[in-house]
Amino acid sequence: MPQPTPPPQPAPPGDRDALPAHLRREQIRRLVDERGFVRVAELREAFGVSGVTARADLDVLVGEGAVQRVHGGAVPAHAAGGAGRAGRPERESSFEEALASAVLPKRQIGELAASLVRSGQSVILDVGTTTLSIARALRARADLTDVVIITNGLSIALELEPAIPRFSVIVTGGSLRPLQHSLVEPLAATVLDQVHADLAFIGCNGVDPEHGVTNINLPEAAVKTRMLAATARAIVVAEGAKLGQVHLGRVALLSAFDLLITDAAADPSTLELIRETGLGVLQPEQ
Repeated sequence: MPQPTPPPQPAPPGDRDALPAHLRREQIRRLVDERGFVRVAELREAFGVSGVTARADLDVLVGEGAVQRVHGGAVPAHAAGGAGRAGRPERESSFEEALASAVLPKRQIGELAASLVRSGQSVILDVGTTTLSIARALRARADLTDVVIITNGLSIALELEPAIPRFSVIVTGGSLRPLQHSLVEPLAATVLDQVHADLAFIGCNGVDPEHGVTNINLPEAAVKTRMLAATARAIVVAEGAKLGQVHLGRVALLSAFDLLITDAAADPSTLELIRETGLGVLQPEQ
């Protein structure tokens, strides 16, 4: 006997009256391409679907090669591997994309940088995933007390929040730049103009012997330059893959920095050229 047709399955809560799946997924793909990163929670709210449906849509787009899943959401599939001449990225990676790359080098840099901080000091922590590794390493140091940390990175401030009151965490203020969860001009310099920290750890997209420290976007490059004027000792932190790279926004020449901290796998020949400029280099022991 023919089997009876099973009754239709009810849509997950929140999925009723949603767009047809193919139209919704096309709009999700466009959102990811435009923004560089979208969260599952944002898709739930924007399209009136459940978290299960939003994740399923992303899985379909992953299978089609349109997006790549990262923690909490998705990024464009071309973002992780898209690189231009000499390996330089063609577009700015989102914070979440960068968080998933070069994990070991960033951890090495973070632990080495954190080892330079002493109780009672004041520290500027620039926005970025490398500096987030520094924040994590600082938080893990139970011996540190009375440290003041000034940052323009919302992710860094949240990472350090559990360390309060051992640490005092000051957020610079300014206009929120969603791609990096960073605070930039206008008003980003309000706090920086009123402080003089013991140390500043400044991230970047490129460190080059001739062109200096550069960044892929101009708003953050300008804030990094202000950080240099607000510290007694400026330390640039960069994974080995960024050495020899040059990007749009100049932060400063290498002479403006006191030290470069990089990872153990950085190219020795590039490091030698950097040392010849007079900049000290600190690496973990291999």
